[in-house]
Amino acid sequence: RHTFFGKSYTEKEIKDFLDSRGAKYEYRPDITRITAELIASGKIIGWFHGGMEFGPRALGARSILADARIKEMKDIVNKRVKHRESFRPFAPSVLKEDAGIYFEGIVDSPFMLLTFPVRKEMRSVIPAITHVDNSARVQTVDKEVCPRYWDLIDNFKKITGVGVILDTSFNVRGEPIVNSPADAYDCYLKTGLDCLVLENFLLVKDGAKNG
Repeated sequence: RHTFFGKSYTEKEIKDFLDSRGAKYEYRPDITRITAELIASGKIIGWFHGGMEFGPRALGARSILADARIKEMKDIVNKRVKHRESFRPFAPSVLKEDAGIYFEGIVDSPFMLLTFPVRKEMRSVIPAITHVDNSARVQTVDKEVCPRYWDLIDNFKKITGVGVILDTSFNVRGEPIVNSPADAYDCYLKTGLDCLVLENFLLVKDGAKNG
């Protein structure tokens, strides 16, 4: 039902690492709510939780997250973070129970391997994940399987009315997906990510509102 078979890290391991780097951070028990607020305000988030995904897609364990409602977000993430060609599309993560609102002919797609048409009336609502042929490679997020990621998207929906976010792998072109807190932190520092979430630890770059 899931692919989160990679290594995970305890909060103590993450805190010890951050302290060893002299990083400035906050511990936020309300991390899904504050992260949803940051995404809704246009921030690009490095999201690190639990065991790393096994397979070809980032599924909410080692992900870069952004607001799918912002048309320019695809170009912004490609340029500032991913360092790849501007035409490369991004995929949506959607609450499983809301998937039919946004996509035609949708079936359960937990591993982001299936493509569906974006409903005509929703193409202007979530333009950053709508490909040029009006399709999207969808991840349906199940509350029972991915409770933390589901809660993040649900909080985003409570703020915006939209139960979809942009999700792409936590890496830059030519490098593997981050695995450890050190990998994530280094990627955060050298790219245009606004914020980094390592479990319940929140790091925010200067100039990014942290609520």
